[in-house]
Amino acid sequence: YVKQVYEHAGIMDQKSVPILFDKETKTVVSNESAEIVRMLGTAMKDFITTGIELFPEDKQSEINEMNDWIYNEIANGSYKAGFSSNQDVYETAYNSYFEALDKVNDILSKRKFLLGDKPTEADLRLLPPFYRHDPVYHNRFKLNKKFLWEYPHIWRWMGDMMNCAPNMDAVTNAGYLDHCKQGYFGRTGNGSIPVGPEGYPECYKNPNFKA
Repeated sequence: YVKQVYEHAGIMDQKSVPILFDKETKTVVSNESAEIVRMLGTAMKDFITTGIELFPEDKQSEINEMNDWIYNEIANGSYKAGFSSNQDVYETAYNSYFEALDKVNDILSKRKFLLGDKPTEADLRLLPPFYRHDPVYHNRFKLNKKFLWEYPHIWRWMGDMMNCAPNMDAVTNAGYLDHCKQGYFGRTGNGSIPVGPEGYPECYKNPNFKA
């Protein structure tokens, strides 16, 4: 259990994930996802076997700039919309979120990935909120202007991301999606877990899918 991992490091009453744990020193290196992704692309890049360079030198400033607005408008923006009890705050976040999706769709109309022909850290950080949009955010966060499949270039990108490295299925499979729905609709919702939508997440690999 995650709680026991923290206890090995002398940290009590902590259960947050993700977590990067050093087994030799019994130290929690980080439990912040953005920091861990950056470490994977820098300090640990010599261990990467996929050929994907997450934080290439010639794109670092572009990645940082893109990460900022992806976080503010999409990743965190979805939470602003979904958890706000203020109508004005919700509508502002809603509008910013879908303006950002339009921007991403436009970028991907010109490139295979956000910054060129190969995925980078920016693509990796965008994948989780987009993976959750149709089956979770559209309903739970009231981000219901459009489904992801209504953005043709984003939808194509989803298929590319789902197949960009070996073993991607381990972190994008139906079991992972069930876990997401249990968290968003169960622990932070009313406890009722939606059965649908049908076809997810397998449909992300189908460029012609329409719900």
